[in-house]
Amino acid sequence: MNRSPILTLRETVTFAMLGVLMFCSKLVMELAPNIHLLGALVIVFTLVYRAKALIPIYLFVFLIGLYYGFPYHWWGAYLYIWTVLWGATMLLPKHMPPRVAPVVYAALCGLHGLFFGVLYAPYNALVYGFTLSQTLAWVAAGLWFDFLHMLGNLAAGTLILPMQRLLLRLEKTRKL
Repeated sequence: MNRSPILTLRETVTFAMLGVLMFCSKLVMELAPNIHLLGALVIVFTLVYRAKALIPIYLFVFLIGLYYGFPYHWWGAYLYIWTVLWGATMLLPKHMPPRVAPVVYAALCGLHGLFFGVLYAPYNALVYGFTLSQTLAWVAAGLWFDFLHMLGNLAAGTLILPMQRLLLRLEKTRKL
């Protein structure tokens, strides 16, 4: 992986495809409430590309804005919610024991799903002018969906290491 701050053509194309992959995976999974691959993809991209993983993440956020509209009520929270998961992944040790890594990555993915409503709450409070009690009520009302989100993210979290191995293998076989 090229560590220079300037993107190569290959990186530009790769990150564009990964951002579109995130966007398409969200659209395909829309029928299942809060069940998606986004958390797992953010973790995988971060494990493989580190700081540059922000490129496909924010391309995904931009595509969501284009598709649903930038003023759409939840788009603004996407500007930071995925960065929290990226940051938490960046804080993990780069080399974890093989028996520990799948549990840690799935747990991180699940926790992000569980706390999604809490992470989203400051944005809602600002946009809708919620008081603290209204914000807490909004979080409490969404706990069921956050629980489903956690379960979906735990399931998706089992795919993190296989996806990471695949992406690393693809990176090693690059010809450009």
